[in-house]
Amino acid sequence: MTVQESGYDQGEEPLKGYAALAGTFATGIALFAVVARRRGLQLPDRIPPWDLALLGTATFKASRLLSKDKVTSFLRAPFTRRAEDGAGNEVNDTARGGEARRAVGDLVTCPFCTSAWLGGALTVTYACAPRAARLLCTGLSAVTVADWLQYAWTRTQQSVED
Repeated sequence: MTVQESGYDQGEEPLKGYAALAGTFATGIALFAVVARRRGLQLPDRIPPWDLALLGTATFKASRLLSKDKVTSFLRAPFTRRAEDGAGNEVNDTARGGEARRAVGDLVTCPFCTSAWLGGALTVTYACAPRAARLLCTGLSAVTVADWLQYAWTRTQQSVED
């Protein structure tokens, strides 16, 4: 497949905006590494499995909250427009605008994309303040468990009523 066949040369993807976002992410990681080294921050040699599970579950929930939750739509609104309502309290938005605006819109409407950013932020928080990060991750993980229980309860009710 040539570049022309892929659609990249047709302006279908905001590649410059994506590059700016990737550069911002990489710069943030590099800045953290430099500051951590200069301040003598002792990074953990390893992350215990329980903490990794907390970080993963919290990253999942935080990315869903940012990218799909109806109540956080005010954060996405400058970069998106509502496409449709989703399941539960979730919505599906689509990116809008020019190069940079659309790239940010694509980022904040994709839970997989936001999870990289939020996972990075939670991991940096864990490295700097493990107790605070565990508390934050525990709260987000508790909401994830509650969500699953809500769906299970609803499904159970529906099966009893049928």
